[in-house]
Amino acid sequence: MFSDLNVVTAPIEQAKGLPNAHYTDEARFAEENKAVLFGTWAGLAVSADVPENGDAKPVEFLGLPLLLIRGTDGILRVFQNTCRHRGMILVDAPRKIEGAIRCPYHSWCYSTKGKLVATPHVGGPGMNHHAALENTTMGLIEVPSYIWRDVVFVNILGNAAPFEQVHAELMARWSEFDQPMYHGGADSCFQLSAKTNYKLAVENYCESYHLPWVHPGLNSYSRLEDHYNIIEPDKYSGQGTLVYRQFEGADGARFPDFQGLSDKWDEGAEYIAVYPNVLLAAQRDHAYAIILEPKSINETLEHVHIYYAAETVDDAMRAKNTALWKEVFEEDIFVVEGMQRGRYGPGFDGGRFSPAMDGPTHCFHAWVAQRILDHFGSQVAAAE
Repeated sequence: MFSDLNVVTAPIEQAKGLPNAHYTDEARFAEENKAVLFGTWAGLAVSADVPENGDAKPVEFLGLPLLLIRGTDGILRVFQNTCRHRGMILVDAPRKIEGAIRCPYHSWCYSTKGKLVATPHVGGPGMNHHAALENTTMGLIEVPSYIWRDVVFVNILGNAAPFEQVHAELMARWSEFDQPMYHGGADSCFQLSAKTNYKLAVENYCESYHLPWVHPGLNSYSRLEDHYNIIEPDKYSGQGTLVYRQFEGADGARFPDFQGLSDKWDEGAEYIAVYPNVLLAAQRDHAYAIILEPKSINETLEHVHIYYAAETVDDAMRAKNTALWKEVFEEDIFVVEGMQRGRYGPGFDGGRFSPAMDGPTHCFHAWVAQRILDHFGSQVAAAE
């Protein structure tokens, strides 16, 4: 079924891109998701979504109901948002959990650590226990999670290597930024909707090739020739710039810098896609994270969050910075939507890559293809 992927993993000079079916065929997309989105560390949300103990937020990931909750111990966990009794959704809107998570159907209750703590009348009226039911085996199903740069990554199938192992190289690359960063608040996050497959948003973010035509304002000071490719085969890819221009307020004021950065970051910045669906920026004075939520095969919701080196920054500057980034990201919408429409052209064979300019995008295509080949190859081997 996936024999057409070997050409995708070939060296860039001979490779073709992922076939159309991976963007247009529902059955192929569903199979792909098992290997790519469920079988790796995918971005789900940000820690700032549940800032205080007891905060809970329900989220869906390709139809899977999940619950993001910060326990009374301050630890953020991710559970399946499903009662172990009759499968009822536990929390249907963001709220503060006072005491326990109570199922609205039969009032089974769970602690914020997922433990089943109460089963009223389960043994009959007035009897809250039954010999056939063992509470210790019926806690909420926890999904493996890891927080890095405030992004909550999850491994739905629970079969991936530890996050720190998978992304050791990237974490080392940006180790200078292992310090507090603060979410800018309500005016520092927004959502963009695009009628496109999420992979096309990743592909577009990876490369700087499109800057002169899609982002002329940005390219006027951070030119195409000021950029370099970032390619870590089978890991991550993106782009960097040697000419990062700090944001300035009307009076020339700047945001505080992250502390102790090397000279590289004085005028440099990097923009990396953490496969499969997280887009990150490292800059001297602020950062952002974009989580791509696949709503369907041809619809993606982009959740954008902006962070600063100081807990408090100037309100007007922060709002203007958000508006500027929103403008940049909106410029990409017509591109990713246009590529999605183009994928319905039966004569398109996945396209070719410029060895000089498209390395980061080819790296992503090859990673997706290899994940699929590995996943289904292991299934076939197990069956044999």
